[in-house]
Amino acid sequence: MKLSSLALSLLLAAGANSASAAPPKPFLWENATVYFLVTDRFANGDKANDLAYGRKADAAPLRGFMGGDFKGLTAKIKSGYFDELGVDVIWTTPPVEQIHSGTDEGTGKSYGFHGYWARDFTAMDANLGTEKDFRDFVEAAHARGIRVLLDVVMNHTGPVTEADPAWPKGWVRTEPQCQYKDVPSTVSCTLVKNLPDFRTESDTPVELPPALAAKWKAEGRYEREVKELDDFFARTGYPRAPRYYLMKWHADWVRKYGVDGFRADTAKHVEPAVWAELRKVALAAHDEWKSLNPRKVLGDGRFYMLAEVYNYNIAHGQDFDMGGGEKANYYANGFNGLINFGLVHDAKGDYETLFSKYAAQLAGPLKGHSVMNYMDSHDDGNPFDPARQKPFETANKLLLAPGAAQIYYGDEIARRLDVAEAKGDAKLRSFMNWGDLKTNAKVRTHWAKLGKFRQAHPAVGAGEHKKLADLPYTFSRVRGEDKVVVALDVKTGQPVDIAVGGVFADGTKVKDAYAGVAYTVKDGVVRTNGKNSTILLSP
Repeated sequence: MKLSSLALSLLLAAGANSASAAPPKPFLWENATVYFLVTDRFANGDKANDLAYGRKADAAPLRGFMGGDFKGLTAKIKSGYFDELGVDVIWTTPPVEQIHSGTDEGTGKSYGFHGYWARDFTAMDANLGTEKDFRDFVEAAHARGIRVLLDVVMNHTGPVTEADPAWPKGWVRTEPQCQYKDVPSTVSCTLVKNLPDFRTESDTPVELPPALAAKWKAEGRYEREVKELDDFFARTGYPRAPRYYLMKWHADWVRKYGVDGFRADTAKHVEPAVWAELRKVALAAHDEWKSLNPRKVLGDGRFYMLAEVYNYNIAHGQDFDMGGGEKANYYANGFNGLINFGLVHDAKGDYETLFSKYAAQLAGPLKGHSVMNYMDSHDDGNPFDPARQKPFETANKLLLAPGAAQIYYGDEIARRLDVAEAKGDAKLRSFMNWGDLKTNAKVRTHWAKLGKFRQAHPAVGAGEHKKLADLPYTFSRVRGEDKVVVALDVKTGQPVDIAVGGVFADGTKVKDAYAGVAYTVKDGVVRTNGKNSTILLSP
């Protein structure tokens, strides 16, 4: 089930929160600026929930819960922090209840602070807050025209510990471990040792895991949950196989709270057709929420699905090589966009090579689809600039590249990704460096100016790209009536002519969003005041 990925919508934040609503902003998923954060590592709004379920502060460096929660995140939304950056979408790590204990995968004792070690997909993890806290977060984001992308896991449970029993064999496999050579050794296997793999290929009915049923009874919600499951299976006609339970549970977060899309974790480790099924269930849930909350719907109300197909590169187009002579098309199986793992490497080249390559792919093999670019993330052990020596170049290449852009929390204030005492991916997941806001104010200002310009002009990420000049490097992006000209690495200290011919006619008044000054086009150029090395022009 595939929807057109080129529809332009306006964000309309209405309803009960209309008093604090932001004015409508042009929005395209293809041009979205997505802020991705590890909820536990962003902002602590309630110290009382820092160690729930008897968890202890005994983890290896950066591998335990550190106090971030949805109250803290909501406070940052209400403060205008994301508005100032031009953020359109907030993507949070999974909020579901994680395993209670810790485990050692070879890098020291670790807890499920990251959200990918689920114990109960129907409950909020108490370390992150309550269901009310999550609802408040979604509503606060929507009130400012910001969409919410929910991270979902269909591939695996959390590790087995003394406190966290294994799911029944009808639900999961515990071997073999994946070898990543072909489809079977990528899909029908466990990612790592002690990470049980859901049998998403199975159509064999299974009963609720005894441990989960006992948990629900202890919490006084067993009858309600079972009735909802009975209604779901009766309504859909699906067999009571593992993947359909999961789909129902994931879709409930859409039905209850109105989240705007899914980011699918470990997508290539699940049969592609399963994602198409999940999309169908999620769309039904979203339609139900929209029918009950018509005044809260943002823009055209599209539900967006983004896939993490590890090592997918924009150069692959629509076909991802699974090995063994087989390819998979995730765009044809429920996804509007894929995360582009290629920018981290492509960004080592020059601007024009990068931008023209991406524009050609999106206008050619990927026409009608989208990618989300990033320069660093919670999983990629080879970030573009781990020591944060190039924060301005990072911003330029991420926020001005064709496609959607993923800011990883702290990019905008140069949060380091090379923490010496941490091992493995924990190096990438330190707590948000709020103390550097003043120290790195110039960096944040640069990110904010690019982000706001991008937000105001869908052409930046979703328009036709054309190089206009080499020195200074200048290009245009055009999407319908939306036209911009950008110049980078411009010499300062004296006026510089920026080529705009063919985009803006002589006599046109244009504004430089970076400097906040206006110019008039003359003889096909704009003569700048020479004060800034970045020029962002639009009528």
